[in-house]
Amino acid sequence: MKKDLLSFAGMQPPDFEEIWQRTVRLKKMLKEGKKHASLEGKTLGMIFDKSSTRTRISFEVGMYQLGGIALFLNSRDTQIGRGETLADSARMMSCYLDGIMIRTFAQESVEELARYATIPVINGLTDLLHPCQILADLFTIQEKKGSYEGVKVAYIGDGNNVANSWIEAATHLPFELALACPEGYDPDNRLMKESQKDGRDRVRLCRDPFEAAAGADVLYTDVWTSMGQEAESQERKKIFANYQINGKLLRAAKKDAIVMHCLPAHRGEEITAEVIDGPQSVVVEEAENRLHAQKAVLEILL
Repeated sequence: MKKDLLSFAGMQPPDFEEIWQRTVRLKKMLKEGKKHASLEGKTLGMIFDKSSTRTRISFEVGMYQLGGIALFLNSRDTQIGRGETLADSARMMSCYLDGIMIRTFAQESVEELARYATIPVINGLTDLLHPCQILADLFTIQEKKGSYEGVKVAYIGDGNNVANSWIEAATHLPFELALACPEGYDPDNRLMKESQKDGRDRVRLCRDPFEAAAGADVLYTDVWTSMGQEAESQERKKIFANYQINGKLLRAAKKDAIVMHCLPAHRGEEITAEVIDGPQSVVVEEAENRLHAQKAVLEILL
């Protein structure tokens, strides 16, 4: 039976650990210059309805390093953009490819593609979720802190797809997540309710960034205005003005707290240049780890 990575639903701690164990091995082999072409002869189709830097480079380079190839596909260059159904596209692509990575708008589109494909489908990002990012983030936390267990992550800003995937991860794994979002910009309500089932209390939502940041091991943020929300940019800047990771907020966290951002960053908006370029920032290592964590996912699924 094929496996997909559409979200963290149904995943258990051992599933995450398998990914990270492979991530450690693959990263070490790359750094030591050892060949690790476990996907020789395999082909990944990459569907992009949303533009990307890190997702495209990390998946394309990852497949190359694993001995396979990746094909860049966008709606303008394929029949998907001319009305071919996702079901037909999924069936057809399953004849040619060994796996599909899709970066698109609706989570339903990813799930429909996976439903009709007979090959693994990976969610490279939707408006609801960004699981590959959080896998790399949690791996980075393990590298910097030794473990994610018992760690407090403070997410400051928009309750977007990255926030939602953080909630999903905290629902399954033993770390604490405190989110500070302005009213009206909360994460997905269904995911919040899921995180509270069975008396679990590892996820907390508040309005005060300093309350969320107090005693945090990790300060995390994302852009205030995501792709497709550009018309709201000026209004969002006003609403999110107090939700900036800056020196004052960093001092509310633990002294050895690390700062993370999934990038791209707008310095002076959701984070100051002083902090993102400062000694406690791990954003470069975090971005690099997208490559290693996704190679682990590709190796497992393909």
